[in-house]
Amino acid sequence: MTLALGCIADDYTGASDLANTLTRAGLRTVQTIGVPADDLALPEVDAVVVSLKSRSIEAGLAVTRSRAAEAWLRGRGAGHILFKICSTFDSTDAGNIGPVMDALRADSKDNIVLVTPAFPETGRTVYQGNLFVGSVPLNESPLKDHPLNPMHDSNLVRVLARQSKTKVGLVDLATLSRGTEAVRAKLAELARAGIGAAIVDAVFDRDLEAIGQVALDHRLSVGASGIGLGLARALAAGKAKSAAVNAATSAAIGGPAACLAGSCSQATLRQIASAEKVMPVLHLDPERVIAGKDEAQRALAWAKERLGTGPILIASSSTPEEVAALQSRHGRDAAGHAIEQAMADLAEGLVRSGVHRLVVAGGETSGAVVDRLGIPGFLVGAEIAAGVPVLRAVGAGKDEMVLALKSGNFGGPEFFSDALALMP
Repeated sequence: MTLALGCIADDYTGASDLANTLTRAGLRTVQTIGVPADDLALPEVDAVVVSLKSRSIEAGLAVTRSRAAEAWLRGRGAGHILFKICSTFDSTDAGNIGPVMDALRADSKDNIVLVTPAFPETGRTVYQGNLFVGSVPLNESPLKDHPLNPMHDSNLVRVLARQSKTKVGLVDLATLSRGTEAVRAKLAELARAGIGAAIVDAVFDRDLEAIGQVALDHRLSVGASGIGLGLARALAAGKAKSAAVNAATSAAIGGPAACLAGSCSQATLRQIASAEKVMPVLHLDPERVIAGKDEAQRALAWAKERLGTGPILIASSSTPEEVAALQSRHGRDAAGHAIEQAMADLAEGLVRSGVHRLVVAGGETSGAVVDRLGIPGFLVGAEIAAGVPVLRAVGAGKDEMVLALKSGNFGGPEFFSDALALMP
């Protein structure tokens, strides 16, 4: 296998978003969970997205895992590596975007790295180095209340500089609008000034295409799925699309289906409310979850009684105010870990009960679930919503299974029903 593109994603739902984007652009893509074993059988593909759960762990550990993924991808011939981050730049002043970028840049020996989380299709744009979520700056969006990585500054030059050892510059929209050669000249100018990373503005899809073309001059880039789109379009130009991988994901599986929601985003809360109109929904008691395993066992018993009559949804999601109060009583890490493990317990119990179609909402929840199920990789199939594909497990050594892993803010109000309709 010789890869056209290797990608390292810092969470599982972001990896699915990127894999979906690459597939739509014409690259045959597989998403793996963690660094693959050397003997993992994969189909012939153009791109591999290695999914790590490294966004919110200790920075040194995130660096170690990311470098291991890079070594695996380079060993399969990847000339360019994309370090895929969240389109809302989720990262505290301690990292992990800056430390991982610094380490991968040192390994790649690039003088300067292009960085942009922009993805206009999903409402993420960058102008004068400031990240906008829809029409508002990042620090005025709901991400200011993120339970793990609250974002209080929209200026990405400042945000990245606080966590990176290198100087950070800007390639503004005016430069980008003059074309790829103007961008290359600006990057050379910044590199001569000792700047090792450049935030790149992007407001329109065409901006991503220019960024992707320039990024391929280098061995490393950093960004969300938008830059992945630009890279994929540059790589896929003139290349015939292959339907082989998508065809492999389309065969029906059938049987019981279940949904798990751990995200506390406003979008997921609306999706849960919509799901309550069409399927049984159980809301976990977070205090009982933290107290022990009885709440998860109660929920699993509730689910088993209903799986034979249609899909069900179990939610640990709460409002930002409820989450803050819970963290205040029990500590942020302890509360988050207990809820993630409860959702992983539920996923394991549901699969043992015959569920082979599983929809999971929330990045941390998805990571905990996939780790518990021990699935090493996925073929990327049909798109459910922007950034969220159907995923068919590969190399799991068990019955066939399809999943959807959704970042909290993704998808429309009917997301759970939409996902199940594409997972026959």
